[in-house]
Amino acid sequence: MKSTSLSLIAGTVALAAVTGFAALTAPGDGDAAPAKAAARLPVERSSLLCPAPGLSDLAETTYTSFTPAGGSGGEAGAAELHNSTATAADGGKKGGKDEKGKKKADSGKPVISLKEPGKPATAEVSGADAPALVGTATGRLAPGWTTQQTTMVEAGGARGLLGVSCTGPGTNFWFPAASTAKTREDYVHLTNPDDTAAVADIELYGPDGSLKSDVGEGITVPARSSVPVLISTLTSKAAEDVTVHVTTRTGRVGAVVRTADEGTGSDWLAASTDPTGTLVLPGIPADATSVRLVVFAPGDGDADLKVKLLGRTGAISPVGHEAIHVKSRMTTGVDLKDITKGEAGSLLLTPTEGGKDTPVVAALRVVRGTGDKQEVGYIPATGPAGARASVADNRDKGSVLSLTAPGATATVKVTASAGSGGGEQAVKKYTVKGGTTLAVTPPVPSGLKGGYALMVETESGGPVHAARTLTLTQDGVQMFTVQTLPDDLGTVEVPAAEQDLSVLDD
Repeated sequence: MKSTSLSLIAGTVALAAVTGFAALTAPGDGDAAPAKAAARLPVERSSLLCPAPGLSDLAETTYTSFTPAGGSGGEAGAAELHNSTATAADGGKKGGKDEKGKKKADSGKPVISLKEPGKPATAEVSGADAPALVGTATGRLAPGWTTQQTTMVEAGGARGLLGVSCTGPGTNFWFPAASTAKTREDYVHLTNPDDTAAVADIELYGPDGSLKSDVGEGITVPARSSVPVLISTLTSKAAEDVTVHVTTRTGRVGAVVRTADEGTGSDWLAASTDPTGTLVLPGIPADATSVRLVVFAPGDGDADLKVKLLGRTGAISPVGHEAIHVKSRMTTGVDLKDITKGEAGSLLLTPTEGGKDTPVVAALRVVRGTGDKQEVGYIPATGPAGARASVADNRDKGSVLSLTAPGATATVKVTASAGSGGGEQAVKKYTVKGGTTLAVTPPVPSGLKGGYALMVETESGGPVHAARTLTLTQDGVQMFTVQTLPDDLGTVEVPAAEQDLSVLDD
């Protein structure tokens, strides 16, 4: 048998192992049946990375992990997040000791473990030394697996409610709305989930273009570890608005930016959706006292964008900022002040009439409160909720769900899961009119004990973009954090085909 035939057989076996069924049809075979449409099947494995939450000795962190029910009828599987400092060399049993003789984390014991779909699990850690988490979900716990990390810091320079949906590993991340200003202390957290080292580059772009620095090149992130990088140490230039671009030369990382401001506190800044010509930034709170839009065009061309606020009854253009010009590879910041005027809304960026469809990334810096009662949160541009999107950490009070239909009117189903400590799920449907934002208090599970998750499913109409604002009042300050809800990608398209070994003939 020829080597090409052997290679083809090997490919057939590999494909069967991945998809669960053999799939080969000879090209150009006139007798072959018409190709079947590709099927969407639940994913069988998911990975998540949570950044190190330790900001101060006062930090109190809650992890909430959740997988929607009904995503897969496959094997039971597992969904666990472990300390990133636990080493693979320990064999998953004992933590061992580090070079200073201190005991390492127990790699065999997860920080949080999810037992079943449809019901979230929670865990809590305290203090400044909590490490990043690395985890995987398999089997029926993999499709749509999500985890939120929520940290409360009551006082000090890192004061605030900091929330982030733990991210999957990748090789390319964009973070508009970071800063190297003297009042800011922003860190890029890089977490490596793999057993070999990753090498990352961090590029910075300010209002005048690239902020040159050799320090951000070739940053080694050791296997199963996390590295925080203070952005201001990568450049001598102080700039209010900076776009951070993280890429990897080798390996994968999870990346997220932790921001801190002397006057407005702290929060996590998640990555913007991939560069595209039209962006939606959902979920600006009704009582926002300051909204700053930061946009970056990573390509060779400038971008001219229309800016619209989609509110409860329709779209308005902010006076003086109906359109913005974004120069290629230069970060543009626009102060929209109290644009919402007491009505929750979402921002829509589209190319101006006759303008090019130039890809951009964007994020909002949102402040609530005044004086010493200010608190900050961030809203990156995000993709639509699609077939299903989830956010894990919700309490009995304090959640607001924003649903935005930038195009056609849509109908969505919102499901509140069972509580982590008890309670029955609740379901409610909403109609979101085209060109508007609907801000609602989401359903709460009956008999709720503990925290719960929210799922948003688009049932009909145009795309819907969603965000959840969680507010916890502390010492008169409305501390808040906003998480966007893009499609959870719980299914993957698998080509359908038939087995035909006649292709192996010489």
